[in-house]
Amino acid sequence: IRGNASEVIALAALWEVQENAGAGGTRGVDSTDSVESARSAAAALARWTGGAVAVSGKTDLVTDGKVVALSHGGSHFMEKVTGCGCSLGGVAAVYAAVASPFIAALTATAVYNLAGRRAEEKVKGPGSFQVQFLDELYLATPEEIADNPFELETL
Repeated sequence: IRGNASEVIALAALWEVQENAGAGGTRGVDSTDSVESARSAAAALARWTGGAVAVSGKTDLVTDGKVVALSHGGSHFMEKVTGCGCSLGGVAAVYAAVASPFIAALTATAVYNLAGRRAEEKVKGPGSFQVQFLDELYLATPEEIADNPFELETL
């Protein structure tokens, strides 16, 4: 599962897997909730589905319900490009064909943050960022993706 904080909280509320889920805020592509506020909803959904949940935002959160990985990075331009978060879900799905859901979500998040950082260094605005971001996704090597730092916490 991949979503912004508001989407993950709303999804958890559908199955009532989190106490106080869905308390206020817009639900959908516009997120009014912080990534940190979605932590317990994401962990509960991951445990409930037996998979992984990625919450995208300024700091991304990925969890399998037992471990939480936080990834800092990306670019402020990412929130200005329509579909950037949604396409992250597609990249995670591709990785899930060959890896566990947790590793797939971590890898997708790592490559997005790497590409976002690199693209931002080379552009002046969101229009050129979108094109450069796609190029940076293409150019990223497995070694560079693996070097993306995560903060790991056990739940």
